[in-house]
Amino acid sequence: MTQSDHLASERATQVKAMAQALGFQFCGIAKADFLEEEAPRLEQWLKSGHHGRMAYMEKHFDKRLDPRKLLEGTKSVISFLYNYFPEKKQPEGLPKISSYAYGEDYHEVIREKLKGLLFQMQEAFGDIQGRAFVDSAPVMDKVWAKKSGLGWIGKNTNLIRPKAGSWFFIGEILVDVDLAPDGPIGDFCGTCTRCIDACPTEALTPYQIEANKCISYFTIELKDAIPSGFSDKMENWMFGCDICQEVCPWNRFSTPHREAAFTPLPEIFSFSGKDWQNLTEQAFSEIFGKSPLKRPGLQRLQRNLHYLSQEKS
Repeated sequence: MTQSDHLASERATQVKAMAQALGFQFCGIAKADFLEEEAPRLEQWLKSGHHGRMAYMEKHFDKRLDPRKLLEGTKSVISFLYNYFPEKKQPEGLPKISSYAYGEDYHEVIREKLKGLLFQMQEAFGDIQGRAFVDSAPVMDKVWAKKSGLGWIGKNTNLIRPKAGSWFFIGEILVDVDLAPDGPIGDFCGTCTRCIDACPTEALTPYQIEANKCISYFTIELKDAIPSGFSDKMENWMFGCDICQEVCPWNRFSTPHREAAFTPLPEIFSFSGKDWQNLTEQAFSEIFGKSPLKRPGLQRLQRNLHYLSQEKS
């Protein structure tokens, strides 16, 4: 091992210790490079219109495939997993909300941790440049997490970690310093197709999702009216959908998170459909101002509920 390799290995060990101290369950490192294998897949996915009306997915194609275009001189991509598996799920009968949105917005929670970690790295390693991301730039986070050995991308298109599952947020730090990379691991989906079989809208095929058929896309991203023909397939999801994770056998290994910021808001576990429909904009802002629910906003959530009511009528 050369002196530079030894230094890269030492620094990688330091970074992982810092990450663990900040509450990240797993940390992996990949060499920054052009994602050659992903280029044709991404291009075909976009050409097929599987991104629906998420026009932002069509932008910055080159930056999605090469992190060095996001931070000049990037040498390493550090990926982090942060657990959000809840101890309890919503009571039966309430409008369903994806468990990642039970508490505060993860973007803010994790971004602050990553900024703190980057500061620690700069103190430890000297004058280095870096950028932290949590769904905040055209970064293919699951691909980088896969390349860094944190798991494999399953048939449900989620990152799955052996004996840990998939209930994790993913964050990245790009840095212009060499860190010893971790190699990717294998794919352990095997012949299982539970996620594909369970998807009520048939949005999934092996390792690919058609966003324009996905319940999460309908209820969060889609600004226009939800297409007709899906109202009897929504299974009472008002915001997001967890079905393809709930049925994944690897998630039997999931353990509840310990992040106080992700403690469920009481209203998530108590509001009926009527409560949501009667909610005012002011009350919504006061209760859910720090919640991921602010992304679609109250009007769209109420639109979703109206759509769900067609299923019951």
